[in-house]
This record gives sequence, C-alpha cells and structure tokens, in this order.
Amino acid sequence: MNLSRYLRDKRKAVDNSLKDYISLKKKQKDIPKQLLESMAYSLMAGGKRIRPVLCIASYEAAGGKSTSILPIAASLELIHTYSLIHDDLPSMDNDDFRRNRPTNHKVFGEATAILAGDALLTDAFNFISEKKADPAKLIRVIQELSHASGPCGMVGGQAVDIILEGTKAKKKDIIYIHTHKTGSLIRGSVRIGAIMADAPAVKLRSLTEYGEKTGLAFQITDDILDIIGTKEEMGKSTGADSAKGKNTYPSAFGLENSMKIAELLIDEALDCLRVFDKKADPLREIARYILLRRN
Repeated sequence: MNLSRYLRDKRKAVDNSLKDYISLKKKQKDIPKQLLESMAYSLMAGGKRIRPVLCIASYEAAGGKSTSILPIAASLELIHTYSLIHDDLPSMDNDDFRRNRPTNHKVFGEATAILAGDALLTDAFNFISEKKADPAKLIRVIQELSHASGPCGMVGGQAVDIILEGTKAKKKDIIYIHTHKTGSLIRGSVRIGAIMADAPAVKLRSLTEYGEKTGLAFQITDDILDIIGTKEEMGKSTGADSAKGKNTYPSAFGLENSMKIAELLIDEALDCLRVFDKKADPLREIARYILLRRN
C-alpha cells in the first residue's frame, strides 16, 4: 500500500473535520474571540495527525468505515493539541517553537494558552457526545479517552517526568514515563477505533498490544530524534531533553541500544497484527513509519 497517500488522505479528512469544529465554534457567540483564536492557532498548526489516523486505521482493520469514525478520531487531536500547548509552557518544558512557529503562549500569553488547552480538553468529550451512535458504545469511548489522557495515563506520565527532572531516574520510572506520557494516548486511540468497530475480544486484545508497543516506540524515537534530528526536521529546538536533565531512553539505555529497543517493539507490534488480514496494512505501515519519521 502507499502509506504516504493513506496518511495524506486521512490527515485531510481529519483536518476538514477540525475545520468544521472551528467554524461551528465561531458561530457560538459566547466564546471569547481571543480564546478561540488561541485554540485554532495550535489545533490547525499542521502535524501528521498520527493519533486520529491510528484510530481510523484500527477502526478499518476491525471492519468499520472510516467516514463514520471521523468526529471521534478528530476529538483525539483536541486532546493531543491541549497537551502540547500545556507542555510548551514555561512551567513545563518552556519551549518557544512548535511545528516551526512560535508556541501558543509566545503568541497569546500564558494565561490564554492555559485556557485554550483547558477548552480543547473539555470540548473533546463534547465532540464525542454529539456523535450519533450507540450511547453505551460512546460511554466506553469516553471512559477509554479519559483513562488514556488523565492521571492514570498521559497526565500521570507527564507528572512523573517533571517530578524526576534533573535526577537520575530508575529504568522502571523511565518506562513508566514513556508508556504513560506518550504511549497511553496512542494505545487509547487504537483501542477507541476497535471499540467503535465492535471488534471481538481477541482482536481488541491484539490491537491493544499493538498500541502499547507502537506508543512506546514512538516516544523512544522522539528521544532519539532530540539527539540526532535537526530543528527544521523536528519543528522545534533539539537537544532540549539533555539540557533540562530529562530522563530519556538514550540517557538510561544508550543511544544505540534505544534504537534496538524501538526496532524490537515495532517487530512485536507487527506480530500482534497476525490475526488481521490486509485491512490492517495501514497499521503495519504506520508502525514501520514510526522508526523512519523525522518529525
């Protein structure tokens, strides 16, 4: 299959859904203009839309139709964007650039950036609730997303990352940070697609394992790219992890060994998909792409 074409087509579909979301918000007169501008600034800043695309690909692999999953897949990007806005704040990672342009707080100020992140986070669940689907299924999706993005998932991982910054963390703590800060939402994205497609238990388990392994490999690759990538490739400054005393896979396991771990995880992720037919080829190619990406 042509992965570039698949990613382009799905990203366009997600972007169109997000544009519709922003257009709808503009019609709601009670939203402060600057707040909405701040939300749109980061939400429509580009990016690969990997989480929504993984959700769609998982949905298709389990027999669903991609057009009906779009609003829920797009909601994942609201969550991801909120996390990026907050991660970039001076009290967190203190980054000045994201996707080759100034971070949200550099343009709108810290207070508005925080509130824009808050707005995107809370509205993601409203986005899901408006979807016409089996209510019980939507509740499962909301539970899945809140778990993946909350204190047991992404937020928990980010908290430990900050708490242990500047210290030499144990390897188990670094694994916890990576599987939660980044891996949890990726795992959740894959599971949500499977849930919406009514995937049987055996396939849901396989997709869950796939999501766990690709999610961890994704963050390990991020750590590696912070060392060997360039600002132009990454869309943000590189070398920041080391400068801030971040606990990363290369700092604990070494650069070369980290590369090997990421490769092994992707091999294992691909093995998880052996129960699926060619409908899962996009998931297979995305897993391989994770090792080769440069942003």
